[in-house]
Amino acid sequence: MASGLPLAATPMRLSIFSVQDHYPGRPRSIPELYGQVLRQADLAESLGYYGFFVAEHHFHEYGTVPNPAVMLSAIAQRTQRLRLGSAISVLTFHDPLTVAESYAMVDLLSRGRTVLGVGSGYLKHEFDGYAIPPAEKRARFDENLAILKLALSGERFSYSGQFSNVTDVKLNIAPVQQQIPIYVAVLAREGAYHVGKQGNNIMCVPYASLDKFSEMPALMNEFKRGRSDSDAPAHAYDNVFAFHTYVAESDDACRKNVADAFDLYVQTRLYAKRQTYDDIMRSDLGLFGSVETVSDKLVELYRMGATQILTLQNFGFLSEDKVRESMRLMAEEVMPRVRTRVGQLVAA
Repeated sequence: MASGLPLAATPMRLSIFSVQDHYPGRPRSIPELYGQVLRQADLAESLGYYGFFVAEHHFHEYGTVPNPAVMLSAIAQRTQRLRLGSAISVLTFHDPLTVAESYAMVDLLSRGRTVLGVGSGYLKHEFDGYAIPPAEKRARFDENLAILKLALSGERFSYSGQFSNVTDVKLNIAPVQQQIPIYVAVLAREGAYHVGKQGNNIMCVPYASLDKFSEMPALMNEFKRGRSDSDAPAHAYDNVFAFHTYVAESDDACRKNVADAFDLYVQTRLYAKRQTYDDIMRSDLGLFGSVETVSDKLVELYRMGATQILTLQNFGFLSEDKVRESMRLMAEEVMPRVRTRVGQLVAA
């Protein structure tokens, strides 16, 4: 499938994505932020969200979870159904055997609910902190991903590479899932084809990768073209896209509640595109607005073939009450409308 609707009546999967951005000097400590994230995971499960994904960041308040597996393990003990994902685990910085062990444990503790997003990293201070030359990141990532997949297979294996040598190793724990879903992050449209060509699933934050929403179909088509050129068959859930999100009773109420928070997020995030709320509304690369506005956007994404959406609803020091209200409106008002309209599209 090069573009357009999924092949079958595929429900859209809607999840929560948390960067855990911290703002020193403001009245919320990191333990308090962690508490908010855990409570939002509880709420996500009760509202019927598909999953809860957390980012990995190091050495700066850009994000305050250096090991998503630890946070996901905590969430696993509070939930029963919610899928638990990394977005992403930065393979470039870590021993891939350790990463495999960590997420095998998450899968065991969650009884088979792990989704593993992986990437090569992009923040200069993180490469500096780990003393890894950025020029090596692609080679390190490719090698570590190959080792990670072999380790999670549950089989004994050996591997000889440029950065790692593994001899006759088998993990002493096996995931519950026969194959943990793995998604590879891209930051540029050009990378989408290569991810697909390698037979991998894709994960992307369009706000960081594109200039405007109208470029989404081209990115999706590049990925699908890569999958069609690979030996791996395409499937309905081979893509994940993440968007800053806020749902309100009206478009004007959304602006009032979230514009300052989005501007704060962008102003204080290292290397982020310096866009204001008005900029993101012009590029159309957020999910901001009324129930009707956000419903329309999700249906449009579905028509492009985007079946898994991560909604970043806690950012920029938004109050917990506002985050929870947006989460509720998305689950109780937006998604029923989307399911109905998607059903009508598939039937047609």
